Amino acid sequence: MRRLLLATAAAVGFVLPAAADTRFEAVLVGHAILPAATLVQPPADAPEYFRLSGRFTGTGNVRNERAGSVPATSLPGYGPRLTGLSLPFNGQPVQGFSGIKPVGDGSYWVTGDNGFGNRRNSPDALLMIHRIRPDWASGNVAVERTVFLSDPNRVTAFPVQNEATPNRYLTGADFDLESIQPLPDGSFLIGEEFGPYILHFDAEGRLLRVVETTMDGEVLRTPDHHALQVQANPTAGTGHRVRRSGGYEGMALTPDGRTAWAMMEQPLFAPNSNNPEGQFLRVLELDVARMAWTGRTVRYRLEPGATAIGDFNFIDERRALVIERDNGEGDAGRACAQGVESTPAAPCFAMPARLKRISLVDFGAVDGEGFVRKIGHIDLMAIRDPENRARQRGDRAEGAPADVFSFPFFTIENVAMVDADHIIVGNDNNLPFSAGRHLSRADDNELILLRVPEFLRAR
Repeated sequence: MRRLLLATAAAVGFVLPAAADTRFEAVLVGHAILPAATLVQPPADAPEYFRLSGRFTGTGNVRNERAGSVPATSLPGYGPRLTGLSLPFNGQPVQGFSGIKPVGDGSYWVTGDNGFGNRRNSPDALLMIHRIRPDWASGNVAVERTVFLSDPNRVTAFPVQNEATPNRYLTGADFDLESIQPLPDGSFLIGEEFGPYILHFDAEGRLLRVVETTMDGEVLRTPDHHALQVQANPTAGTGHRVRRSGGYEGMALTPDGRTAWAMMEQPLFAPNSNNPEGQFLRVLELDVARMAWTGRTVRYRLEPGATAIGDFNFIDERRALVIERDNGEGDAGRACAQGVESTPAAPCFAMPARLKRISLVDFGAVDGEGFVRKIGHIDLMAIRDPENRARQRGDRAEGAPADVFSFPFFTIENVAMVDADHIIVGNDNNLPFSAGRHLSRADDNELILLRVPEFLRAR
């Protein structure tokens, strides 16, 4: 009945408003894969040191210079399960796409992550952004251009890992990249999590400015902010309101290019408290021309069961797509049985995926408490695949329906509108630690094309 009503509404020139929390259908029409073990060489003028990456990913972040000597296992809490790759790597991994923006010609700008997950284990991971092109016919993903980020003009107010080198290439010990917005002049805005900061780079990846985060007159910081340090008093804490890995996971640019909205990944702590201020995320408005906060904020309400967002992009002047997720990975049909632990010999999903969705929200409708209106959502765990477009389905329950495709990854961090009927969605594979598609294989970078016309037309 809803389809009939929408068709009738479109025929007479209007779109019916969606009921609260309406679920819309998504159909898989394309699936493209960049293999997990995709590596690039560092720039020719980068220190020789960067020809190896992942030296510090082991226990205690102790140095290991022997390439491929340590088998990687899934993240704590998810196994342990072997992922089939070994560290350190010869080269720099093309991994962890954490934000996406269409170029307009079938290619997309994506940002890499900070490297291997945190500041301590990523000083040999170079920061980069990529221009990629998925080929939906072949299922391949071409990396057409890689831009290594740098700070040759000493814009940062703090020392970076490559402080004493001429080009000062930036690393995962300096910043944690999570969202990307190309600007009309060819430069890039990057949402970052260690500060959290907004970073502005020119077209060649050279840092132009670092925008500190302020809200209501307060500087907002994570425990990884470069101004903070461990207190000499063992009972004294380090003041911060933004959670570790809770900074700007999503940043969306309005179609006119004048305003960027930066969204926290997780709820802020309440002032002087270890408790969250609520089951919602702060979204801050940035004036792009001035590269300054306007002081305006809104709130995004998380669904029950959701722990974070993964990406955020506008589809018109007021509506936007937001990925919401829990912390699970893997098919629930292959979950560990009650009282049974996963082992490398007998792997199972210790914390399977339950809630992975994309919500459509209206920034033009903010209620009295500052919450943006949710219009509806699609369920990434129940995507229709009537034409068998999936190129891999992974380890699923026996008898799982062949015409249903799921996206059961821990971190799903890429969503954007492609055209009036389609969106693109991609995962961050946390190389080499996430294994949500298969029980014992590192996740690839997967991109899917979904047909969702009713969803994109909802108001």
